[in-house]
Amino acid sequence: MHFQNEIIVFASEIRDPGLWESGELKISWVRHHMPLLDGLDKEFRESKPFKGLKIALSVHLEAKTARLCEVLANGGAEMFITGSNPLSTQDDVAAALAHEGLNVYAVHGATPEEYESGIRRVIEAGPNIIIDDGGDLVSMIHDNYPELIPNVIGGCEETTTGILRLQAMDKAGKLQFPMMLVNDAACKHFFDNRYGTGQSVWDGINRTTNLIVAGKDVVVAGYGWCGKGVAMRAKGLGARVIVTEVDPIKAMEAVMDGFRVMSMDAAASMGDVFVTVTGCEDVITARHFLNMKDGAICCNAGHFDCEVSVKELKEMAVEEKPARQNIQEYTLKNGRRIYVIAEGRLVNLAAGDGHPAEIMDMSFAIQALSAKFLADNRKTLRPFDPSTSSGQRSAQGPGAMLHKVPAEIDREVALRKLADWGVSIDTLTEKQRIYLYGE
Repeated sequence: MHFQNEIIVFASEIRDPGLWESGELKISWVRHHMPLLDGLDKEFRESKPFKGLKIALSVHLEAKTARLCEVLANGGAEMFITGSNPLSTQDDVAAALAHEGLNVYAVHGATPEEYESGIRRVIEAGPNIIIDDGGDLVSMIHDNYPELIPNVIGGCEETTTGILRLQAMDKAGKLQFPMMLVNDAACKHFFDNRYGTGQSVWDGINRTTNLIVAGKDVVVAGYGWCGKGVAMRAKGLGARVIVTEVDPIKAMEAVMDGFRVMSMDAAASMGDVFVTVTGCEDVITARHFLNMKDGAICCNAGHFDCEVSVKELKEMAVEEKPARQNIQEYTLKNGRRIYVIAEGRLVNLAAGDGHPAEIMDMSFAIQALSAKFLADNRKTLRPFDPSTSSGQRSAQGPGAMLHKVPAEIDREVALRKLADWGVSIDTLTEKQRIYLYGE
């Protein structure tokens, strides 16, 4: 399997090594705006917490991810890197990492076969720690490379979608090594999912469409932390916001936050812009497209490209053509035109640069410290069971393989961020601590 136009540099498979200077400019910019990773970089260079370890990483491959890879590599890790979405890889950033001597297997616009090849290449390296975004690495190693599982100390999962996949694997007794639920850390989902997604989604939509948001009806499907951020920013830009939900409690929350709540069937005829943020499939389907206004815009901010059913839209359209860079126009039998941004893939990355650097600084600090936690606790986090026929570690019941990020890591990241902002906070006196928590 070879990438189209593949050029091999070191052990890497990338589009064009000559792009490295452009990628280095992007990475240099975020280095100056990610002070938490900068501090960890200095510490890891001294302590080398990952010395002798291989880390396989599948995360959206752009400048902020590249900075995380540098920090882990400077901490002693041998890095094996691929993307987690075919349209979010930036070829110049991949070239810059390859130029630094890291192992990179990713190209922008990869076919499904090329994307899978990148996942396989980083797994075949025999990783000790996995950093995943959406669960593809973890799923692949369990399904296709079980002989490599004994090498794995554990992994870290970045997204809500990935955690749902992990929970399903764990419930079925299939998950064979510990996974840190990075997405559930307070300093991740409070800020990355809400403020990061909220800003980056509208960055992607606005730069791609060059249309005004104020005065439009925006339909946000899903009111989790990401949906909250998208809805909040749409409201701030002057839109009238409609939320669709399947969870009655989240629906109540959206109502009390001041948004209209209804089913997608009801919202389909009302929306000017639709943003799916659910992590589920078939959120917008054929029956919804048929009821949409002429010129309705659909995009996705969930993990996979199945939330907006582009396949159904293609099948029902009488004409399909590019409307603008990264926007496809579909004309239906009723004469109405539906626009889809970035093929229904992640709009903030496939049509933008992802979350702001300062937001990813916190998220990736959580990732780096969680990976260090795995490395530091490799002998005690989960006991090895030599009685299993395969020599693998044995599962210990539902939830045994799923680990919350320790509270002290969350607190450390928050305190580092506050210090960077020049913000000081109060601390409990001993008397207050006893009052709250007892002796």
